[in-house]
Amino acid sequence: MTPDDFDRLVRTRRSVRGYLPDPVDPGVIEAALQTALWAPSNCNVQPWRIELVSGARLRSLGQAMIAHAQSGKAHPDVPMDTAYRGIFRDRQVGSARALYGAMGIARDDMPGRTAAFLRNLDAFGAPHAAFVFLPAGFGIREAADLGGFVQTFLLALTAQGLGSVAQGALSLYPDILREELGLEKGDQLMVGIAFGHEDPAHPANAARTDREGLEGMVRHHG
Repeated sequence: MTPDDFDRLVRTRRSVRGYLPDPVDPGVIEAALQTALWAPSNCNVQPWRIELVSGARLRSLGQAMIAHAQSGKAHPDVPMDTAYRGIFRDRQVGSARALYGAMGIARDDMPGRTAAFLRNLDAFGAPHAAFVFLPAGFGIREAADLGGFVQTFLLALTAQGLGSVAQGALSLYPDILREELGLEKGDQLMVGIAFGHEDPAHPANAARTDREGLEGMVRHHG
């Protein structure tokens, strides 16, 4: 792989929010996971655990999450209470504008926006979702390593020609996931990753976002 090949792979990866129902070959999924397991981590502790949910089981889980979202509050293992301000808020608004604009949902169309959000909880109809847990007792430092695993997995899926999206929304109702899968409490659900074959006809997949330039991110010293 040349530097240009890697640059192209990274730039090709994007958040896909509409999928074909066709399942992915299990061997392809295993290959992507095997690649992701080589992500670096402090002292090589590899602080992540994955629950892979597919097909009808994933649809059932999604419907349970949607039902709860319509009647109760979210109770994520790690609170999602950060307030974006300044340039970070601007980026958030710009991303939402691109997504809702692609789907033709106006800013004041609250029913449309609610329906669009609830699609998150069904993993956007993807045939597969990986739920990534941080083992009990670990904190921010290990969560940073877990993020490296997530990025490596996303790139591995892209290299396999698959679409994917990392979703904080899939971590909002961890107790429902535990109940559906028979999991014990302890490990912290950090993020879900929906993946599968992209549906090129879905309007959400027409959304595009840009990135901040180096001058806004990097300061050189020396």
